[in-house]
Amino acid sequence: MTRFIGAIDQGTTSSRFIVFDRAGNAIAQAQREHRQIFPQPGWVEHDPIEIRDNVRAVIDEALRSADLKPSDLAAIGITNQRETTVLWDRKTGVPVHNALVWQDTRVDPLVAEFARDGGQDRFRATTGLPLASYFSALKLRWLLDNVSDARVRAEAGDLQFGTIDTWVVWNLTGLHVTDVTNASRTQLMNLATLDWDPALLSAFGIPQAVLPRIASSSEVYGTALDGLLVAGILGDQQAALMGQACFEPGEAKNTYGTGCFLLMHTGTVPVPSNHGLITTVAARLGDAPATYALEGSIAITGALVQWLRDNLGIIKQSADIEALAASVPDNGDVYFVPAFSGLYAPYWRADARGVLAGLTRFASAGHIARAALEATAYQTMDVVRAMERDSGIPIKALRVDGGMVLNGLLMQFQSDMLDVPVVRPATVETTALGAAYAAGLAVGYWKGLDDLRANWAVARTWTPSMGADRRAALAGSWAKAVERSFGWG
Repeated sequence: MTRFIGAIDQGTTSSRFIVFDRAGNAIAQAQREHRQIFPQPGWVEHDPIEIRDNVRAVIDEALRSADLKPSDLAAIGITNQRETTVLWDRKTGVPVHNALVWQDTRVDPLVAEFARDGGQDRFRATTGLPLASYFSALKLRWLLDNVSDARVRAEAGDLQFGTIDTWVVWNLTGLHVTDVTNASRTQLMNLATLDWDPALLSAFGIPQAVLPRIASSSEVYGTALDGLLVAGILGDQQAALMGQACFEPGEAKNTYGTGCFLLMHTGTVPVPSNHGLITTVAARLGDAPATYALEGSIAITGALVQWLRDNLGIIKQSADIEALAASVPDNGDVYFVPAFSGLYAPYWRADARGVLAGLTRFASAGHIARAALEATAYQTMDVVRAMERDSGIPIKALRVDGGMVLNGLLMQFQSDMLDVPVVRPATVETTALGAAYAAGLAVGYWKGLDDLRANWAVARTWTPSMGADRRAALAGSWAKAVERSFGWG
């Protein structure tokens, strides 16, 4: 039988297993959601045991659905929610606490404490990251300081730390390992050496004994009990970059979901950001040099459509937004800045709050709907321009994925505001596909990047049709609206 490649996609709300063929087509999949645990405001946790059991279950379910055996898979890859932090007993495998999710903000006081000595960018030169509750180092520090006996056990070598990729691999193979993309999001790895940095460990109070080995994103790590070779690991956004076949400097993808994550490949040298972005590892394939990316995260995009549906009730289903927005010829000079919990890249303004600007008696529900969609394109434009300034590389096209790319009005407006083509691929499962690619390259299922480029096919392309004067006027008004959002929080 033709052999396939499998991918575990362990996300923030669910775990999936997808089986791909050589052309990158999904031939089987299964999915299970897991609980979102909110012990108190700002705290977000997952049960690692539930995630472990769900991962095992979806592998079995997907294989059974296509009448496949583990031996039909050449290897499996893993992609995962990044930054989410687990600490568990090395011998028993029992977590000492629920996982602290990337969204969890309980370490905000620690962020402020560390920023007092050196500012928010204190570790940026080494890690590419600002001090923020987002990353894993301070979450691990919190567990060591707040779980009974955790620090003593960690220093004795009895506990192991990992992001979700490490937790999944350990439960499959017994190996304590992570890849460079996930390690780059802990704020403990040196971007230049691709290893844990002793000065960072000292500053954060993290014992070396708890840390996994940092491996490449594409190599055979080990074998699971059922004989499956585990051979690829990529954080979710880096996996989408690979699934979109963005392998050259300047190639970029944007994932449109609840928020947006835009990554641009910058080559084999990390590019520091002076314009509000994150410098991160894109991938390391086998023994090849690591490649890097600039990343810009946007908090509210698809979530704004949900807000119009659930809070204002001007649409009944999220899909209704396109027809309502298309009921008017333009935005009627209405702008919606969805800074419900501040603005992320490139502004990083925690004091910003949501603003509807430019309202007159002429404005209708259609104008508000259109302004809400356009807000996603404007925010993406801001991140793209920051990337171009940081890297000196103009983006020639934007590859897109995620739920919102089915909205043709939004995609056309995105192309108009960027003045470059916006391209939707034929395969929508780009994140899982990227993990499959990493595993397949490690075992020779695919021979090289040219095989992956050949798999990438276009479903639809939107090309710019807006005049330069109109584009400049809209961008200028958006900038005014963004400025009005500052200073509320």
